[in-house]
Amino acid sequence: MDTGKIGILELIPQRPPFLLVDTLVDFEPERSVTSFEVRPDGILMRDGRLSEAGLMENIAQSCAARIGYINKYQKNETVKLGIIGAVKDFRVNFLPEAGSTLMTTIETISEVFGITLVSAVTTCGGEVAASCQMKISLTDIEQKG
Repeated sequence: MDTGKIGILELIPQRPPFLLVDTLVDFEPERSVTSFEVRPDGILMRDGRLSEAGLMENIAQSCAARIGYINKYQKNETVKLGIIGAVKDFRVNFLPEAGSTLMTTIETISEVFGITLVSAVTTCGGEVAASCQMKISLTDIEQKG
């Protein structure tokens, strides 16, 4: 399946204006990639740049896109809400400017009892903007609308 043709709102519970992922670019069971164009009027912007909180939320929503794809297209289930359980070694090298495109790669380290541990790297213009490990706990709360 061409993941680029799937609307991101089908995969994640977040809704505008709190949307920091545009497209699930690539999906493999242990690795996925999303893209996001940083908008000048977007949420979590500061002085024309995406803030640290925006970078972290982009990573979290990239995790949500991966889990949403699995639930909807592999398990034939509804998309569920995930909650950040922990963030480790969050590093920000620079804050991306409005108009730039982020590519966020999520690599699964482990999945146990609805808890997923991932390694995430967000690049912008080929340079690493941010990275971390993130633990996401999947809830039973279904996506609305």
